[in-house]
Amino acid sequence: MRLVAWDTRPRCDQLPAWGQLRALSQRHAGGFDLRGAFAADAGRAARFGQEAPELFADLSRNWIDAATEDLLFDLARQAGVEAHRDAMFAGEPINNTEQRAVLHTLLRAPAGAPQAGAAWDQALAEVHRTLDAMLAYAEQVRADAAITDVVNIGIGGSDLGPQMVVRALDAYAAPGRRLHFVSNVDGHELAAVLRQVRPASTLFLIASKTFTTAETMLNARSALAWFQAQGGTDVARHFAALSSNVPAARAFGIASIFGFWDWVGGRYSLWSAIGLPIAIAIGAERFRELLAGAHAMDRHFRSAPLAANLPIRLGLLDVWYRNFMGFTSRSIAPYHSALARLPAYLQQLEMESNGKRVDRHGAPVPYGTSPVLWGEPGTNGQHAYFQMLHQGTDVVPVEFIAVREAAHTLPGHQAALLANALAQAQALMQGRADAGGHRDFPGNRPSTFLLLPALTPRSLGALIALQEHRVFTSGSVWGINSFDQWGVELGKVLAKDIEPRLSSGAADGLDAATAALLGRLRG
Repeated sequence: MRLVAWDTRPRCDQLPAWGQLRALSQRHAGGFDLRGAFAADAGRAARFGQEAPELFADLSRNWIDAATEDLLFDLARQAGVEAHRDAMFAGEPINNTEQRAVLHTLLRAPAGAPQAGAAWDQALAEVHRTLDAMLAYAEQVRADAAITDVVNIGIGGSDLGPQMVVRALDAYAAPGRRLHFVSNVDGHELAAVLRQVRPASTLFLIASKTFTTAETMLNARSALAWFQAQGGTDVARHFAALSSNVPAARAFGIASIFGFWDWVGGRYSLWSAIGLPIAIAIGAERFRELLAGAHAMDRHFRSAPLAANLPIRLGLLDVWYRNFMGFTSRSIAPYHSALARLPAYLQQLEMESNGKRVDRHGAPVPYGTSPVLWGEPGTNGQHAYFQMLHQGTDVVPVEFIAVREAAHTLPGHQAALLANALAQAQALMQGRADAGGHRDFPGNRPSTFLLLPALTPRSLGALIALQEHRVFTSGSVWGINSFDQWGVELGKVLAKDIEPRLSSGAADGLDAATAALLGRLRG
């Protein structure tokens, strides 16, 4: 395996800054005193607040101080995070297990922006040709009054990203058209959608880079069979493919095919042709604004110094919490109902990227990597799991995401929503003493507060890119490959073996538990 400059440093737990952070964490073994930190430093809120493209971040309620953050910056330098970042933007094959570049950032770069060499200049030109064609098709669909329903069939990154963004930007969607998302191989999901649509007024988007993804293709074949059984005849008009496998899509009967490249990972693909349902929902101009917001965050991540680089600061905070404070999860609390699918999207982004137990060279790592991400929109979460956040035995850092301006005009709602978000962050930190015990809130619970002026295509693009680069940062420190996903393979292989057994009943070679369950399912 070829090593490049950014990949020759020692493992992160062998770096000097790691040992210094370990010693510092031991001084905080009983917990960092947040209330004391605010009492001792009147400027703490300002010092740990940061403006970034399209959003503001308040990091002041986290278990860090200036000395901790300085050591984390030292760790990033010693781990080669900046060099690794630069290698990504230069198109080096940092996805070393698949020998691929990682250039989803190219998908949102402006046309003609200089790249690292003629090959990537040509790639950018091809990106924009594909983008222009995809957006022209989206506008064609938007102008077709006969198409009232669009059904996106995909899974993983071909579903989570587009679905999250379409819902988040519902305020920008044209009226009179419904978008549906089908991902699960469970036929109940597809059947529920098909009950709502008619062949003559439905467009199906089949989203699969290889056009071989098992769940997607089973759903696609079932959708095609339904379409034909219901009297549909013009497959070319009612089906489009988001795929690089043009021959397979054409064999399916599809004429409108929009591809993308092997340097675009699935969980980073909403910026590509996979974003077609987004473009149909919000239009070409708004889609370009989404790209522009992400590109603004790319520039920030690429050029801002460490101490003023928000993705790097968040990624390093994640390392501090995971490896030195012992926190194993992070709760995402978006205080905007349109961001309801953001926690699920971030689960894939972070846990599929950094849920690795070996480093880039295949050697086991002796430290924790990805935390578990989970959450629900506020204020719903307050009536579900916030009990544990406030009074449970585990400390769980919370990431609040709030939006200042509402997209509705209903009186009183936005003030109530924002008051709840502020109150929860305040309560987690301050707590409340109670001699009776049951009403005692220990406080001193850490949180981050991200504030968007408004939920727009541009601000959403910046927020998503912020999370992408944050995940890159922590993965870079840990020395893992954040851009492969071999962990999803084994279950797929075993499912192919088990599926025919459900008909045949053959249990040879199965473990006893699986064989017993197979018998019950057949019975």
